[in-house]
Amino acid sequence: PNTGGMGAYSPAPVMTDAVTQAALDQIVRPCMAEMARRGTPYQGVLYTGLMIKDGQPRLVEYNARFGDPECQALMMRLGAQALDLMQACAEGRLAEMRVNWAEDHALTVVMAARGYPGSYDKGSVIDGLADIAEDSSHMVFHAGTDRREADGKLVANGGRVLGVTARGDTLEQARDRAYAMCDKVRWPDGVFRRDIGWRALS
Repeated sequence: PNTGGMGAYSPAPVMTDAVTQAALDQIVRPCMAEMARRGTPYQGVLYTGLMIKDGQPRLVEYNARFGDPECQALMMRLGAQALDLMQACAEGRLAEMRVNWAEDHALTVVMAARGYPGSYDKGSVIDGLADIAEDSSHMVFHAGTDRREADGKLVANGGRVLGVTARGDTLEQARDRAYAMCDKVRWPDGVFRRDIGWRALS
């Protein structure tokens, strides 16, 4: 069985200026033009899932939402302006806005329940998050967690449970910080990949 995304990093070296321009010219803008032609313009997040082969973008899917876990890495590099951009989009003012990406790198590692994407148990206790200092360079995003009513403990309640995300001056630094955070999480029933970012770093 296939998993959902188990990690992400930004920026992705495969998305060169040429590949980005090709994706816009060949995929995104024609799609937007066709929606407008049909009288069904779209206002919101349009996530374009691409595969890049031989320097050419190929469309896999569209989603009317942010990608997961890509969103976590992107939000870390966008910061508070993400809210301004979404509000401008909702109000039809997006053309007036300028996106200012942080000149650094972000990497997300997904911690999943043991057994995912097959059958997995819910309710296992997750400890150690209080030992992770969260700031503009370190953040743990909750995707499948809950609080146990009896004692208030944090427990797993899904397949992909945590998105452990860090920023760094280099992708290697972001990766090392993210994995150092993962190692502080005390969750025996949790698993994660140790190779996120390997392609960009090899």
